[in-house]
Formats: sequence, structure tokens, C-alpha cells
Amino acid sequence: MTNSVSVARRRFGVAAGSRSVALIAAGIGSAFAAASCCALPIVLGGLGLSTAWLFRVAVWAAPHRTTLLGIASVAFMAGATLLFRQWRVRCDPGVWCSRPWAKVMTVIGLLVGIAMWVGGIEYV
Repeated sequence: MTNSVSVARRRFGVAAGSRSVALIAAGIGSAFAAASCCALPIVLGGLGLSTAWLFRVAVWAAPHRTTLLGIASVAFMAGATLLFRQWRVRCDPGVWCSRPWAKVMTVIGLLVGIAMWVGGIEYV
């Protein structure tokens, strides 16, 4: 007889949480590159930080802005879906997805990435 944990492990895999983190990290990277021309210099300049280092990233990302925003949106949607599924599955103690701080940090990363994605759209 199988319990719900082993059924969930077969269905989503042991590393289901790491997949959502990887997708959200990819979305953050794409959103960072898309927002590097306009939104990030405004925010970082407002915080008193130098933004001269963003010039090379902005020059590279400017022609690929639409593609980067598309990659970021797909990665955020897939990462959020996997994160939602992960919250519905009970994990074994000691497994990555059983730690509440990991889920909270993943949600914070998702929100920061979405904020950069919106900045990449709005401030151009």
C-alpha cells in the first residue's frame, strides 16, 4: 500500500522544488536583462548606487528585449505553477520542499522578478 508522500514523489519527482527555483531564476535573469536599460538604473540610482556597470548589459539586451520579456514571462508562469503544485504536496521531513523558508524565499524571488519584468515593460 502506498501513502500520499510516495505517490506525490512519483508524480512530481523529488526535485520538483528545485525545478521551480530554476525557472524563477531564469525569469529573474531575463527580467534583469530586459530592465537594465531603464528601470534598474532609476531604482538603483534612487537607492544611491552606481549604475555605470549596467551599460554593457543594456547594450546587449536592447535588441533582444522582446525575446527576454517573453522568456521571463514563460519562466515565471511555469515556476509559479510548479511552486503552487509543490505547496499542495506533502514532503518527507528533511527534503528541500519541506522547509518553509525555502518556499518563502522562492515566493519572494518570484515577486522580485515580476517587479523587474513590469519595470522592463513600463520604463522603455
